Amino acid sequence: MTETLERQMIEIIATDRIDKPISSMSGKLKRRKPKLAQAIELENGGYKGDRTWCKIDEEDKQKARGMKEGVEKFENQFPKYGRILRGYIEEQRTVREKYLVFGMNDGCRITSKDYMGVMQNLGFSPAISERLYPELMDISHKLKRKRDETERSILIEQGI
Repeated sequence: MTETLERQMIEIIATDRIDKPISSMSGKLKRRKPKLAQAIELENGGYKGDRTWCKIDEEDKQKARGMKEGVEKFENQFPKYGRILRGYIEEQRTVREKYLVFGMNDGCRITSKDYMGVMQNLGFSPAISERLYPELMDISHKLKRKRDETERSILIEQGI
């Protein structure tokens, strides 16, 4: 049991440490794509080059009203009930959250084999895992220094 639990905790910590640099890069890429796309200026509605092409598509779509807009419209049509509804929405409530809090014991480390095992569980080949490992760890260490984290947590349950 103890050895199984230790193995599970090593996998959680390795997964968490791999997630941080990948999430950080993903966030940067997601913010960058719209800026790059908006900087493209097209003449004649499109472009076709040697290796790439692009065009602008525009369409009108029906979209559901957002919660805020729906409440405002309801409040305008039914002021008395709208105020009651807004009160329900703005009312704070206590939510019970349960976390798994974890970390590494002083002087202990997760091995490259542990990290590469997690990467292989994600679908990376052993060779790709071996090549990615040093880069991911370098980014992870840089992010860790900025945050000074010795203890981490994962939300495992939420209820009212």
